[in-house]
Amino acid sequence: MKYPLYKKFAMTLNAIQNCRKSDNKEWEVKHEDKLTDYIESLPHGSGIDGRTWMDEKSDENKLIFHIEYHCMDENGYYAGWYSYKIIVTPSLSFDFDLKIVGKDTPNQAKEYLYETFQYAFSEEVE
Repeated sequence: MKYPLYKKFAMTLNAIQNCRKSDNKEWEVKHEDKLTDYIESLPHGSGIDGRTWMDEKSDENKLIFHIEYHCMDENGYYAGWYSYKIIVTPSLSFDFDLKIVGKDTPNQAKEYLYETFQYAFSEEVE
């Protein structure tokens, strides 16, 4: 069944927690592998060139990701690295809220990142 990516993350984290409670190592590993697949499916390229990882404090009600963004200047040259925290929380009105924490780049990369990750987390996946 297809669900938006943010729900797949939340459902998988919940499944991992249930496996840990019931000491089901086999399915815990399977769910962790699926979580890795979802993380690897997040946007990369076009400046999102560094590591992307999920914070260990994430749970089914708050997804926290860290990304490394490679900023470019007005001439198209790389101009340094910026780190951001992307926080996804439930919203009764709009399915989910997306917050990006970190210093913005001179070319306002946070706006680009917001649009990119808003789209990515809304995409329906198997």
